[in-house]
Amino acid sequence: MDSSRRSLGRNDAAEIDAAAARRAAEAVPSIPRDADGPVFREPWEAQAFAMTLALHERGLFTWPEWAATLGAEIKRAQAAGDPDTGETYYRHWLNALERIVAAKGLADGEMLARYRHAWHQAADRTPHGTPIELKPEDFTE
Repeated sequence: MDSSRRSLGRNDAAEIDAAAARRAAEAVPSIPRDADGPVFREPWEAQAFAMTLALHERGLFTWPEWAATLGAEIKRAQAAGDPDTGETYYRHWLNALERIVAAKGLADGEMLARYRHAWHQAADRTPHGTPIELKPEDFTE
């Protein structure tokens, strides 16, 4: 395994059922993985994966529906000039997650923009290496 990647472990922010993660990796074959299952470069990638897995398990979408949404997002990014080196895979994953939750009525564009803004505010004030925590003041303009 590439040293810049790591398998999902017990200490990740969102615990993921290993069997469910394997099923997801089989259903969406483009997921970066090693023999143990999905691998991630950064903790946020594991968290985006975990959110997607949780929403799938709650019946929000099927894996074929997810694969089509993710595939469309990757094609859109490639058409816009993404070199498709693999380093942007989970950025596309996150964009696809935003698209599908909006399409399913769980969140609208305004809500997603509000949380994106809050995340950037929190990240800006957080020292490198420290977990980012959202606070109520992050949601103000």
